[in-house]
Amino acid sequence: MNSFEQMEAVIAQRRAEPQEGSYTCYLFEKGIDKILKKVGEECAETIIAAKNGRQEETVGEISDLIYHLMVMMAQQNIPLDAVL
Repeated sequence: MNSFEQMEAVIAQRRAEPQEGSYTCYLFEKGIDKILKKVGEECAETIIAAKNGRQEETVGEISDLIYHLMVMMAQQNIPLDAVL
């Protein structure tokens, strides 16, 4: 199982079995508008970090963006395989 598959599994588990204090569960609880807001924020932050040539920061922002995209995919019932 690769890292993306592991992340997909953890996100699915959090959705099926909410845990108090989990950020992923918080996003699912708040719904699609909150999830999409975070996707947009992380996308903008990724663009700005890349534009400013900050590679380490860009890598972190890309990671955040991928995570939030995967939460959105889970909320929309889009499996990772459909994207890959």
